[in-house]
This record gives sequence, structure tokens and C-alpha cells, in this order.
Amino acid sequence: MSTRQLVNLSTQIELLAPAKNLECGIAAIDHGADAIYIGAVSHGARAAAGNSIEDIKTLCEYAHQYLARVYVTVNTIVYNEELGDVEKLLLDLESAGVDAILVQDMAIVEIIRRMWREGRFNMAIHASTQTDNRTPEKVAWLAGQGFSRVVLARELSIQEINEIHHHVPNVEIEAFVHGALCVSYSGVCYASQHCFRRSANRGECAQFCRLKFDLVDADGRQIDKSRYWLSLKDMCRIELLEKMAESGVTSFKIEGRLKDVDYVKNVVAAYSQKLNEIIKHSNGRWCRQSLGHSEYAFTPNLYKTFNRGYTDYFANGVRKNIASVDTPKALGEYVGKVKEIRRDSFNVAGTAAFANGDGLCFFDQERMLHGFRVNRAEGNRIFPLRMPPELRAGMGLYRNSDTAFEKKLAGKSAERRIPVRMILRYKDQDLVLQMSVMGANVEIEAHREMELQLAQKPQQENMQKQIAKLGNTHYVAQEIQIDVKTAAFFIPSSVLTELRRDAVETLDKKLAAMALTKRQAHVTNQVIQQQMPTPHIYCEYDYMYNVANHLAHHFYSQNGQKGVGKAFELIREKKQKRVIMQCKYCIRQLLGYCSHEGKKAPWREPLSLRLPDGHNFRLGFDCRNCQMLVFAE
Repeated sequence: MSTRQLVNLSTQIELLAPAKNLECGIAAIDHGADAIYIGAVSHGARAAAGNSIEDIKTLCEYAHQYLARVYVTVNTIVYNEELGDVEKLLLDLESAGVDAILVQDMAIVEIIRRMWREGRFNMAIHASTQTDNRTPEKVAWLAGQGFSRVVLARELSIQEINEIHHHVPNVEIEAFVHGALCVSYSGVCYASQHCFRRSANRGECAQFCRLKFDLVDADGRQIDKSRYWLSLKDMCRIELLEKMAESGVTSFKIEGRLKDVDYVKNVVAAYSQKLNEIIKHSNGRWCRQSLGHSEYAFTPNLYKTFNRGYTDYFANGVRKNIASVDTPKALGEYVGKVKEIRRDSFNVAGTAAFANGDGLCFFDQERMLHGFRVNRAEGNRIFPLRMPPELRAGMGLYRNSDTAFEKKLAGKSAERRIPVRMILRYKDQDLVLQMSVMGANVEIEAHREMELQLAQKPQQENMQKQIAKLGNTHYVAQEIQIDVKTAAFFIPSSVLTELRRDAVETLDKKLAAMALTKRQAHVTNQVIQQQMPTPHIYCEYDYMYNVANHLAHHFYSQNGQKGVGKAFELIREKKQKRVIMQCKYCIRQLLGYCSHEGKKAPWREPLSLRLPDGHNFRLGFDCRNCQMLVFAE
């Protein structure tokens, strides 16, 4: 039985994959994604990952064959002079067949709601994680503004997600399950703008959190050596998918719109297989949103893809081992310890197999990361191109580039087909080929009115052979039935071929119409939701509303919001002593001196992070809210 059955009583769940470009988007669909999120030519939160309307249209057409969806990120803040361009972009995306838009700026909500009322826009809107969605009140407020889905903050625990779902049960919940972590709550990080004039809220983050800092106390004393104090490991929640589904999550999001196609293939395949396994044993509680089943030419392995080490973050409450303070670079998979070192080679104690060209890395005695390429591998003996002088026996070894694995991913590594049942019958001079999607309420018929003659020999084998020829389509004949009486007639192979082609074309059209209907139904629900009364929202600092244009300001005024300031990016006066990061991650807790544990720290606060150029950033600890603040100094 297909794990993608669209049973009425089942809750549809979605694996949502990132796409840097069209190639990545198609690969994600092929490898099992139910939906894709991708950036348009502008105003996506990854400025380096823009795509043309033509490519997005092509991706929509490809995805909709499987009833998979395409969401486009228009989730930056917008300046006044850009509002006209954004409206045109939205209309272009509507024409391209996009299913929903991810939004941060409330000006875009104003524009979309106007176009809804005018009947010229049929896309849903999703609240990007950039809108800082961490409380039931905020999610309820967003629902009242017309958002059908909210992307929650990465920092929330499964219990907190569950509380939000019970508070606002009619809103779809999207949550991250894999990929790089921002140390600050999304949407309220201004470090890159403050230091480099590159706004994270404009898609231009300079990755301030991946820099090396000194940690100093109030007396200027360095507490520890220079480290990457704000760099976190990568998220991996593949073992928590079922618990997240039980908490109300319906869309499982993989981070990575700047990642290459190999990352997309491997990670999507791993999570798709896991979701199928969960659904198989769910007794019909869940089903996949899209159609089709993927077959792979490789075995997915998350440790063979870019990662800084994995953490489930705060899924089960506050955790200590979530930072990657020794390096912000990829470690890959642990492959064993260095055993014996010779002049030009060494061997590895472990079970891993190596290949020429593999990339390996290790931490030296000072916890500095070093990497090198394998020039030649003979079993577990490694001959580097140049022996690293820092390498010592007993050191752990990691592989961050696996040549053999990458070779498997380089070619056609997956094929996705929709299983169908095909039934051929002949009655009253009407030849009918019925084609239905297995496990789904989707069925069509193709007809040929013709007079047939009885055959001199059995025809069933040839009929099945001709009907089953679906190789150049995205369908696979899982079951073929030939009516007993029909099998007695002679039907030319050319007629069967034409009938099969007609059936495939008709089913294609029906699925395309279903994809369009689903999109329009989404919008109808939102327009109704928009009439709901909603609570006010409150931001601790007035610039954290991220208002950069007059429409957004009008939006908040109409909703009775007070204390709304202009966006951090528009503040021209000196920005000292402003909060530029809000983090659930806490350096004090990392070092073992969480105030809730009552252990007295051996330093005098405030603590500061100091860059090599002398710039200081004071740390504040809001222990009541379990939050670390980073201030511009």
C-alpha cells in the first residue's frame, strides 16, 4: 500500500525541501519532497539564491504532476520605492502557478489582501520564520491577518509547538527539522547590518555568528581562548518526526537554499524514507500530501552531507551540547582514529573504506581544524598529498568529502513514479481504458468507439504489454486488469498505444486541475480567516517590528498597534547599546554557569565578545525568559 495515500480521514503531512535553483527543485521532487521553497529574482531571504519567473514556472509544472507544491520566498523587508516592483513580482508568480508566498513584511500582506478582494490573486500566504513566531498569541494574530500557515521559530520545543497547535488548531504549522541554525531568533538579528551594512532581513546576512571572538569579562580579562562562540551545530531531527507530527506539525522543513544539489538529494531522500516508515505504521493517521514513490540508486546518509555536527537543538528543552565553538566549518562523518604514522602515510583504526580524492579533517592538540585530500588509499592506509605536520596518533578523523558517495549522487540517483491501476474493457463497441492512481481518489477513462473482431489466439499478454508501456511518463503500471470478454478480441497494438496515450494525457490534465483547485481553496479559507478578531502583538524594541515602508506602518496602525518604530536598517543615528541579537542559546550556560543551577561564575559581568579588530559586543542575560542578548557597543 502506498505511503502517499490521500485518505479522507488521514492528516496530510509534507516534506518541504529547499531549492537554490531549478535543478535543485526538480531533484528534490524526484527524491521524495512534497513541496519546494525557492527564491524569486528578488526579495527572498537569500539574496544569492534568486531565480527567474520562467524557471519557477517550469518547477511548478514539474511539481504539480505529483500534486507537489511550490512556495516562493518573498520574505525580506521592503523599502517604499520597491513596493510597485513587489506587486508586479507577486502577479508574475501568480501567473507562474506558484502555490503560496512566504512573507515577512506586512506591506506585502496589505498588497495581497487588496488583490484577493479584487479577485486577481489566488495564492496563499505563509508567515515566514522571519516574523519571529514563538508564542500562541503571535500565531493567533498572524492567523487573523490571513496567514494559513506559520513557520515556527527553530528554538521552540516539541511541547511548545503542541501548545501553539492546541491554541490555534486551524493554522498549518511548519517547523524546521534539518540544516544550519541561526544563533539568534530569525527576524530579530541585526548584527550583520550593524557591522557590515548587510541586512539579514534583506537577504544579505554576512554570518556574523560564524566569526571568531575573544570572550572577556568586565575587567577585560579573557575567560577562554578565542573561539567561535556564536557558531552552532546543524539541526537534525530525523528521529523526532513522529513526535513533531503528534504535536501538530504538518510541514517538515529542511533548511538549505544555498546548498548544492547533492545536499538536496541526500537529505530529502533520508527524510522521505523516514516519513514513509512512520506513515506505514500509523494505521492511517497520516498520509503524504503528494503522489508518487521514489526509488533510489544510493543509500542516504546524513553524515555524508555538509554538517557541523548534529543537534536536535531545543526540541526536548534546554540542551548544552549544541554549539560548534571550535570551527564553523563542516566536519562530515567520523571515520575512526589515527593509529600509526609513517613518513608519508598513516593508517586508521575503524571500519570506514576510503577512496582517492576523499577530503579528511582533524582537530589538533589546540583544537584547531586541519583538512587535507587523500592522494592514495590502500585499505585503511592513507597517503595524503602532503602529510599534515599537526597529525598525531590517537586523533579523531572526519571525512567531509566522500568521493565514492558523491559519484553516486552525480548521475541519475532517483526516479519518482506514480503507481496506477489500469483496467481495459470492451462493451457495446466502446473500448475503455480506465486509469486510477493507487491509493488515491483520482480516476479517468479514455474511450475508442470501434468494432472489434474475435481473435484467433489469446490476446491478453499483448494487451498487458502495450498498456504497461509507461516508461516515458511519470506513471508506473502497478496493476493491470483485462476484462475476460475483452481479452477474446483482437485489438491492434497501435490502437492500444493511442488509448494509453489518451489516458495518460487525460490523467495529467486532471492532476493539473486538482493542483489548481487546491491552491484556490487555500485562498478562500484565508479570506474567511482574515475576518477573525485578533490580539495585539508586542515587540520589546520598537525597531523589531521591521517596518521599512508606509504600507507596513499603515498595517500596524489599522490594527491598533502602538510603539511601532522604523526598521533597524533605516535608523541613521548611532546604534550603540541596541540589542542586535536575541538568543535562546546561552554562553553562560555553555560554560556551566547557568543562573538556574546556582553555580557562581568566576568572573565579573558584563561579559563581552571581542573581535580581533577590537570591536566589543556586550552580552546580557535575561534569565527569567531564558534568553541571551547581544548588544551593539
